[in-house]
Amino acid sequence: MKRVAIIGAGSWGTALGIVAAELGHNVKLWSRNPGIVAAINSNRLNFVYLPDAPVPSGVFATTEFGEALEQAELVIIATPSHATRAVLESMAVALTPEAVLVSATKGIEIESGKRISQLVDDVLGDEFAARFVCLSGPSFAKEVVQRHPTAIVAASTDAALSTAVQSAFSSASLRIYTNEDVAGTEIGGSVKNVMAIAAGMVSGLGLGSNSVAALITRGLAEMSRLAIAEGGRLETIMGLAGLGDLVLTCTGGLSRNRFVGQELGRGRSLTDITSGMKEVAEGINTTRALKLLANRVGVEMPITEEVFGVLYEGKKVRDAANDLMTRPLRDEF
Repeated sequence: MKRVAIIGAGSWGTALGIVAAELGHNVKLWSRNPGIVAAINSNRLNFVYLPDAPVPSGVFATTEFGEALEQAELVIIATPSHATRAVLESMAVALTPEAVLVSATKGIEIESGKRISQLVDDVLGDEFAARFVCLSGPSFAKEVVQRHPTAIVAASTDAALSTAVQSAFSSASLRIYTNEDVAGTEIGGSVKNVMAIAAGMVSGLGLGSNSVAALITRGLAEMSRLAIAEGGRLETIMGLAGLGDLVLTCTGGLSRNRFVGQELGRGRSLTDITSGMKEVAEGINTTRALKLLANRVGVEMPITEEVFGVLYEGKKVRDAANDLMTRPLRDEF
């Protein structure tokens, strides 16, 4: 049995808490929302994010970092990427010095273009950065708690840590693989959200399977270029954290990012779309961060550029699609 703290009680954080408790771990789940905390502890339900999934008695919810992190051996960060730096700063004094940090956040900081592992290094220092694991891959929270067979990746530069996370969270329906490519795993989990917005736009325009297939394939090319520029490996992008997550998020009906793109393609405004959403669509903020990062490292990402134009510059979705198709012709590779 492990003492597990999960910071963030959205759908994914709650799902991981349910998985961990069912595997016999002692789980404390932090949320900034007192209503969610009270409902989990009293009614064993997260009525906002996973209302149909009973939360086991082994999960205790709290609004206090100190209570959540007390003696925690594994600390899972499951907050939106734009809030991660502030959350890390707030929880720093309560962390057990030997705790392993596991990121379940798929995104890049908007202002700096930094990945979550780099934020951990910035805020918590080298010792915690050396005990960092990235948990990523194709995984809708709702399907995980419904025990649909799911495969994801635990990535760490310390193989013993990724193996420990693999052992702690693998079950009959959740299979966890390991790798040592943190950068590639983080880039895959971030870029796929932007590509899902683009795929949703394709759907919203009423375009067919040819267009979606082209979008996913060229999106994979953008993901690969950026991952390699950041020190990642091509094999990672061809695996669960890259291609696997890209396909799921671009085609799955539960994808929030795809939904945003689809509604944009149908003519709704971004403000109107997001005002009715319970959870953050990471791709909206990540588009800004990716544009910053791609420009900084000199990587061409035309789909990302067009999504940015639609989200932040008032560009029409149809014009973005036309501009992608009329770019100068070139060799595929």
